[in-house]
Amino acid sequence: MKSSDWPLLLKNYDKLNRLTTHFTPLVESSSPLQRPLKEYLSAGCINLDKPSNPSSHEVVSWIKNILRVEKTGHSGTLDPKVSGVLIVCIDKATRLVKSQQNAGKEYVAVFRLHGEVKDTKTIRQGLEKLVGAQFQRPPLISAVKRQLRVRSIYEFKLCDYDPERQMGVYWIKCESGTYVRTHCVHLGIVLGVGAHMEELRRVRSGVTSENDHIATMHDVLDAQYMYDHERNEAYLRRVVRPLEALLVNHKRIIVKDSAVNAICYGAKVLVPGILFFDDGIEVGQEIVLVTTKGEAIALAIAMMTTSSIASLDHGLVAKIKRVIMERDTYSRKWGLGPYASKKKELISSGLLDQHGKPNSKTPKDWQSVYHYIKKENGGDKKGVKPEAMEEDE
Repeated sequence: MKSSDWPLLLKNYDKLNRLTTHFTPLVESSSPLQRPLKEYLSAGCINLDKPSNPSSHEVVSWIKNILRVEKTGHSGTLDPKVSGVLIVCIDKATRLVKSQQNAGKEYVAVFRLHGEVKDTKTIRQGLEKLVGAQFQRPPLISAVKRQLRVRSIYEFKLCDYDPERQMGVYWIKCESGTYVRTHCVHLGIVLGVGAHMEELRRVRSGVTSENDHIATMHDVLDAQYMYDHERNEAYLRRVVRPLEALLVNHKRIIVKDSAVNAICYGAKVLVPGILFFDDGIEVGQEIVLVTTKGEAIALAIAMMTTSSIASLDHGLVAKIKRVIMERDTYSRKWGLGPYASKKKELISSGLLDQHGKPNSKTPKDWQSVYHYIKKENGGDKKGVKPEAMEEDE
């Protein structure tokens, strides 16, 4: 099977840059698609085709009751009359809700003009004037505070226009938080005839479109019914997708199994803990840390470029933004390296205080090592283990 056909975050695995292949594999956990059903659901998301009329909050609450899960969230509110893509995150996947809410969106809107415009070219020119940063005030029926704000329109495409009925359809790619209803009103102002929105459908939210395993509320009901009465998991596993499906467009860094639990506890991502990494990583870019089995560990902010990671043998690669994986999914492997072992001996013999800091009895050679480590780690921070990324010895 070609690596281009591998699932989720393992796609094109053989095209990643290799830093090293030396690591100790651990048996804990499993591939996202092979998780037991309870874990699969608790780390899953649904690409839901939201029906018209119920609110986003109602739909998310219904799914929570149907699947009997503890927590659900969604990728951005859709007004009651709007249909289309609504990413519903379950339990652990709700940690990704904020990043999904801020992702770009795409819509298809049906508008009606209040006056006669016979030329399609005129409407296209009007839409061109409404590309880029736009001032918007949310409409009266919106769920947010009605204050002036700026939202960006990236692209548009006029799909159809009927001069007799003065109605048209257009596709729009925009920043999250854009009100297409307001955009239609602005189109009417630009054309000088007035306009309003008749219908709206969201066709993409972030990386997920309406063509990516979309499911209806009936699918969710039927899948849970099939599992309850026939113990058949297949339908549920088709409707619910692993949370890793929301991160497939992020740049990846594959880390050693022995470093996974340290990252879950907030350890820094250092060069010795890395196995593979993607091309095109830039400083300040949001990336995803991945296990060798393809599981998402955390979202992080890159502190090195791809070329720096390839050329250096030490240093801070990324700082954690949001941990996704539960702690202790993998066994604890830090504190087993030579530095940590020596430190434990010195603490037990009274040559260091109970927090591992130098005292009056500390040998001079250890004090110099301590101050060097402290400087390398940007000061004395509790909970950060300088040896957390070391390989088990």
